[in-house]
Amino acid sequence: MAKVNIKPLADRVLVEPAPAEEKTVGGIIIPDTAKEKPQKGTVVAAGPGKKDEPLTVKEGDQVLYGKYAGTEITIEGRDYLIMRESDIVAII
Repeated sequence: MAKVNIKPLADRVLVEPAPAEEKTVGGIIIPDTAKEKPQKGTVVAAGPGKKDEPLTVKEGDQVLYGKYAGTEITIEGRDYLIMRESDIVAII
């Protein structure tokens, strides 16, 4: 997990997506054009939460999120997603 110099606001979290699967379970190599967008990742930074709703996730948590959740951003050459905590469906 990389340390970033960014602090999300309110109930937003910064997630580093897990790498896309390179092979199927049967060993078939998946070409770049057919790779699924990952739906899990690691929380890298988290905001303070809303006034009456503290965040339930924290830095270092492995999370699952919706397929189209968040906004893709690049910081220091690395790709991240910034999303609301409500876009996260589970901590794994």
